[in-house]
Amino acid sequence: MTRDRSLLRHHDFRQLWAAETVSQVGTQVTLLALPVLAVSLLDATPLEMGVLTALETAAFLLIGLPAGAWVDRWRRKRVLVTADVVRAVVLATLPIAYLLDVLTLGQLFVVAAATGTATVFFDVAYQSYLPALVDRDQLVDGNGKLEASRAVAQVAGPAIAGGLLRVIGAPLLIALDALSFLLSAFFIRRIQRPDTVPDRAGRRSLRAEIAEGLSFVVHQPLLRRIVACTGTSNLFSTITTTLLVLYALRRLELPESALGLVFSAGAVGGLVGAATAARFARTVGEGRAIPLAVMVVVPFTALTPLAATGAPLVLLVLGQIGFSWSVVVYNITQVSFRQRLCPPALLGRMNASVRFLVYGTMPLGGLLGGVLGTWLGVLPTLWIAVAGQLLAAGWVVASPLMHMRDLPDGPDAPAAGVPTVPEARASTAGSDPERSG
Repeated sequence: MTRDRSLLRHHDFRQLWAAETVSQVGTQVTLLALPVLAVSLLDATPLEMGVLTALETAAFLLIGLPAGAWVDRWRRKRVLVTADVVRAVVLATLPIAYLLDVLTLGQLFVVAAATGTATVFFDVAYQSYLPALVDRDQLVDGNGKLEASRAVAQVAGPAIAGGLLRVIGAPLLIALDALSFLLSAFFIRRIQRPDTVPDRAGRRSLRAEIAEGLSFVVHQPLLRRIVACTGTSNLFSTITTTLLVLYALRRLELPESALGLVFSAGAVGGLVGAATAARFARTVGEGRAIPLAVMVVVPFTALTPLAATGAPLVLLVLGQIGFSWSVVVYNITQVSFRQRLCPPALLGRMNASVRFLVYGTMPLGGLLGGVLGTWLGVLPTLWIAVAGQLLAAGWVVASPLMHMRDLPDGPDAPAAGVPTVPEARASTAGSDPERSG
């Protein structure tokens, strides 16, 4: 294990970092291009937008748990490369179909489901791979750098997309994403650390291994609360994202190019969050940073429906900045905590269990957003999403995390600043699960 304190001089980390950066740039282009394509070129309804969003994340609900057990059995580097190549090939079919004038909403649905499936394997392997490349005390720094690159990509991607939408169109922009996944695979293949074969000795049935990962999450009191918070938040934030492009283009009558500005503004907030997360956690305490970051989500989410009252572009931009800052600070803190907490052999199954629980609510949120948007209207549905974020915050605000300065460094380690986990739980009867993502 390389013990150079600077991750900038850590060869394997640099490759992983580069892979994440180029992949995120392309992905952010697609996050804007795909819904614009559905609304502008294929005249998608709110319900169809809900189906599209649901299909993008349905794989986390359908195969999220076995994916973790499979990843713990496979070479993680190979999983990452394969997932990148699959996403590149599948996404490339969209610009080809567009050029041949055979693009349909049905194809968009298929592509969303296929890329979502590959993303499940990539994400589970990705978060389980970083602890194999860097030392445990470098995880916060490593996750911070990865979140920073994601935030930079979120600035560059939408800015590029906003400028090119009118020039080459949404389908061809998706071709950029396909290329980015191939470049990501190239960087991952350059990682020099041997991709070890997991030990087959003592391997149990797939069902037993899945149960072990899920049991670890369920029986960690702090992790339960984090997972419950994230799952609830993801449900309602997916309602918002399902309707955001349709709301901006049709209700607020913003030009397509303005969406690039809105998405880029959110990325600026994420970049600031990545740069300040470690200092914020040191100032308020690592444990308190989680609920405090979540509390910021609620007022900034409310700016999206408030944009209908006037100054829509300004309010959307401010809302995205504040929302993204809080999400990035939250993610850096809780993901680093999860990676320290979990035994290395269980990382894949733990991450898969968490993602099953927190991302499994997203397809439901997509469908719910589409149904409520059709039944009640887009604006009332956005206000329901704001109320939901308040519920999500309750899981961690009314928890021992608010009284913790330091988080435990292992499954049985007590946290500094709180007597013991059992004592903390006894003092907060009535709340149980947690948020993570």
